[in-house]
Amino acid sequence: MPDASEAVPARVQVTEVGLRDGLQNEPVLLPTEDKARLARALVAAGVRQFELTSFVSPRAVPALADAAELVSALRQIPDLHLSALVPNLRGAERALAAGVDAVVLFVSASATHNAKNVNCSIDDSLARFEQISRRLEGSGIEVRGAIATAFGCPFEGEVDVRAVGRIARHFADLGASRLSLGDTTGMATPPLVTERVRHLREVTPSLPPTLHFHNTRGIGLANVMQGLWLGVDRYESSIGGLGGCPFAPGASGNIASEDMVYLLDEMGIETGIDLEGMIEAGRLAARLMGRELPAQVTKAGPRLALGDCADVPTARG
Repeated sequence: MPDASEAVPARVQVTEVGLRDGLQNEPVLLPTEDKARLARALVAAGVRQFELTSFVSPRAVPALADAAELVSALRQIPDLHLSALVPNLRGAERALAAGVDAVVLFVSASATHNAKNVNCSIDDSLARFEQISRRLEGSGIEVRGAIATAFGCPFEGEVDVRAVGRIARHFADLGASRLSLGDTTGMATPPLVTERVRHLREVTPSLPPTLHFHNTRGIGLANVMQGLWLGVDRYESSIGGLGGCPFAPGASGNIASEDMVYLLDEMGIETGIDLEGMIEAGRLAARLMGRELPAQVTKAGPRLALGDCADVPTARG
């Protein structure tokens, strides 16, 4: 339950990460034009915040090799906010040239996963961020932080909340505008969500948290509910439930955007996103990927989607 300073928000900001986190671990490499088509379907549904791509090495993540081209394809759509992950100064230079609105500097809370994910230590990652921050100073590009394995590591197990807090303080010192806590392999639970959110509010009160859950163990939306009870009003999700980390075992899909929008709608929480439009975007994502996706609402429809009883056989006994 919330304490006296916490209340369920009346409005929530949903950032769509399907075109980045959703596609990076998929065997199907979508052409840029198909990615742009999916993005436009999401825009038509009311999505305005995208973590669109990642300016990483194309050799490491081939699915995102067209980062600059995808930004260019969507840049002229009004009222969009396009962010991209960058691991180092070179990636930041590419993102700057492409014209993104924000860069996301990402590091893991566990040393082993960080070494697998970006091939360096946590302290080396933090030193790189200082270089990137200096380079982007005065550019008008927003700098955000993201902490992977914030709720647990598939190699090391439990992650100390103080390790998350130490990295958060570094992002606050850099002037980051917000901080995303990533549940890389679906190890978050409601008690861990409470512990992390409250700890960050103590150590970095100026840095609003964003929560990014995976549904690996089936409690992704339970963790969203806990975040809502704590007053967190920013979440990241992926259309259709696409996604996972290619550098972490067992990292299955993200929370499905349409499932989360359904939950928020039923709670009376504003998002500015149309559920029916999201269902259509989810169906498009499934067609593009050539398979059924995990999202439940796309299969079942909204709660009051009614069928014709004449189409259903009557039981005989």
